[in-house]
Order: sequence, then structure tokens, then C-alpha cells
Amino acid sequence: MIHSAPVYWYDEIDSTSEEAKRRARTGETSAVWIAARQQGAGKGRLGRTWVSPVGNLFSTLLFPEPGGIAIAARVPFAAALAVRDTCVAAVPGIRAQLKWPNDVRVEGRKISGILTETGETSGVVWVALGIGINVQHTPENVDQAATSLVQESGAAGLSPELVLEDLRAATRVRIEQARDDFPGLLDDWLSVAEGRGQLVRAGAVDDRVEGLFDGLAEDGGLILRLPDGERRIIRAGDVDLVKQVS
Repeated sequence: MIHSAPVYWYDEIDSTSEEAKRRARTGETSAVWIAARQQGAGKGRLGRTWVSPVGNLFSTLLFPEPGGIAIAARVPFAAALAVRDTCVAAVPGIRAQLKWPNDVRVEGRKISGILTETGETSGVVWVALGIGINVQHTPENVDQAATSLVQESGAAGLSPELVLEDLRAATRVRIEQARDDFPGLLDDWLSVAEGRGQLVRAGAVDDRVEGLFDGLAEDGGLILRLPDGERRIIRAGDVDLVKQVS
């Protein structure tokens, strides 16, 4: 299972997630970490490109999920918390928060990317949990402000290999929590949520609504309170804080 998943490092690969999915589709669904020092075709959510400079961490955990798709849907929240746990372990005191559904940001600057993909091979539901963490370098020319662990700490000795060891331990704990105590996991998530109680704009690109971020539904959906008092649950898309004009 996840606690004993081996790590396979590649000096260069197209994408750790693509390699994980290749393995899964041929029936190799046992738990394994795929990690790379450089990616040629990394990707993030919604088809975005994930910039992959040497010195940052690019990894994917492939594992079978006996609880099926219902449990796999909880994984993004577990992964976000695991990445935050890892950042705090690497840089004690770092002010990392979670932006729904699974962005990890430091004072509004993105430090990690998470992409959860699922499939089924020969009756086995599997999860390919892709996690990238900016360790040594802050990517440039990306779609939002970014930062890195080294930039936040000044500790040049941080390495992807060391960060992955913390990430492996944190991911194991958080996925077990997602399986056994999802309400507790969501409480932990909300305790470090970005924008809670504030005005946000959320939803798909062509269906964005504004409202107060009022918590999470039982399945992790984002609860908005609209100006007319209506309660709306968002289950897909992105969230952005709405800047108030004084």
C-alpha cells in the first residue's frame, strides 16, 4: 500500500503523471512514486502547462483505491494538506494557505501544483496524484504569481529529494484521513483556507458567480452565500478573491 510505495527517480521524463498512467493502463496499479528531476511536458489542472525547471520537485503517486471513485474524489483535499504539511516541515513558520480546490499558496503566491487523475484497469480503480513543488526555483512567465521554498526561507540547501521524503510521509497520513475521517480532513482544510468569509468569484470560466466563501459542503464543494442570500455550492472550476474598492 501507500506506506511502502517505492520511489523511481528519472533524470528526465515527459511527465511523471503520464508515466504513472502508462503503468496503470497496462495493469501495474500497485502503489509507486514516480519522480523526475526534469519534465518535458508537465501539465496542471484544466490543461495548463506546468513549468518544470531543474531543482524543483515533480512527482506522481500512483495507487489503487479500494474505496472507488467516491473516495478518490477526496484525494485533492488530502493532497493539498499534505503539500502544506510538507512546506511547513521544510520552512517552519511559512504562511501557506489553501485555495479551493487544491492550490497551495504563500501570501497569494503559488508554491505547488496538484493534479488528480483517476481510471480503472481490470476492475481496479487507480489514482495518479501528480504533485509539483517549487523547491529551488520560482517559475517565471506563468499565469499567476509564484514563489518557492528557497525564496521563502533563503535555505539554499533544500533539495527535491529531501522534500519528497517529507511529502511521502504527509501524503500517507492525509490519504488515510481522507478514507477514515473526511469530515475531520475538511475541518483541517478549512482551518488554513484562503479567503474564508471573504467575497470570492468561483465556478467554471463561462459560469462564474460572486459570493461570500461560507465553508465546504460534505463532499468538499465550495459553499457561497450570494448577495440575495441564496446558498450556492460550486463543485468545479476555480476561485479568485474579489478585491474590494474602498
